Amino acid sequence: MVKSTKVTNSIRALRFANGEMTQAELADRVGVTRQTIIAVEQGRYSPSLEMAFRIARVFRAPIDDVFQYPPGEEP
Repeated sequence: MVKSTKVTNSIRALRFANGEMTQAELADRVGVTRQTIIAVEQGRYSPSLEMAFRIARVFRAPIDDVFQYPPGEEP
């Protein structure tokens, strides 16, 4: 069983706010597979810091607008 991550994200909302970008289009622009984008979007996989920055750059958004970590959580 895959353990979900505590990191949440706004990828789905950002995709739709940016011309209804598909997961495949985002994957192509980031340089990963569509399956990776699906796993990140669903919270089943935490991206590397590098991938997180690449995703944020696609949306021209600060990284903390794309990814969130619950306040007060122990790392």
